[in-house]
Amino acid sequence: MIRKMEKEDLDRVSKIWLDTNIKAHDFIPSQYWKNNYEPVKEMLPQAEVYVWEENGQIQGFVGLYEDYIAGIFVLEQVQSRGIGGRLLDHIKARKPHLSLKVYQKNIRAVKFYKREGFQIKMESADQETGEKEYTMEWHS
Repeated sequence: MIRKMEKEDLDRVSKIWLDTNIKAHDFIPSQYWKNNYEPVKEMLPQAEVYVWEENGQIQGFVGLYEDYIAGIFVLEQVQSRGIGGRLLDHIKARKPHLSLKVYQKNIRAVKFYKREGFQIKMESADQETGEKEYTMEWHS
């Protein structure tokens, strides 16, 4: 089930953000994500966040700022079950245009977004990590 994030979901969603980033971005020191944990936790309630909940447990979420996808995060143990795609479909139904940034080395995510109809529009370097990233866009 997809629903809007509620205040009491914040700790669980923040933990998923941290764990998923550390695992998906092994090319970035884990301390980078740990250092950003509290600032992200403070920003999450200001974003448009939808969670995927199954059997009373949040297993993933998508965060949006207007038409920018801040990220789709799904627990490692339930990845490749279509949760990310359903979260993405949920926001595609609400927005005619979406954009995002994804690290070039996160090959799995790049493939996922391409499969979902996103196109690479630009390549740049993330100022904080120095890693190359793609700006990708989707239009309905």
